[in-house]
Amino acid sequence: MSDNTFIPKDEQQKKAAAKAKKKGRFKFARPKVKASDSMVQIMNGDFLTKEFALNNLGYIFFVMFLLILLVSKGYYVNQLATDINKTEEELGQLTADYIELKAKLEEETKRTKLIEKLESTGLKETVNPTKVIRKKGGEGE
Repeated sequence: MSDNTFIPKDEQQKKAAAKAKKKGRFKFARPKVKASDSMVQIMNGDFLTKEFALNNLGYIFFVMFLLILLVSKGYYVNQLATDINKTEEELGQLTADYIELKAKLEEETKRTKLIEKLESTGLKETVNPTKVIRKKGGEGE
């Protein structure tokens, strides 16, 4: 059980270097590559229970605010795209209605149609061409 004692990293590195020298191979003990302490704290959730959370509370709230803003922007853009599509469909329908009504109006106001409709009231189309009366040397000129 005496082998299970805690040895700090510095002492472990020194012992490893001494062993390497004794064996004739001079090798520097390289520390093992570990995840950074902050990453480990985030993964365990330790950062929420320590001073870290209290010291960086403003930053944490700012990041949460930005995340909420990002999500709300996504919903806003989605709603805006839906509104644009709906308005474009409505515009297309109104344009089709306008063209249809304009064609009907042109058809109904053709000269031949008007003559047929006005015959029942007694109005007739003139056979003689219209004459223009001009006044010579008047005040208007």
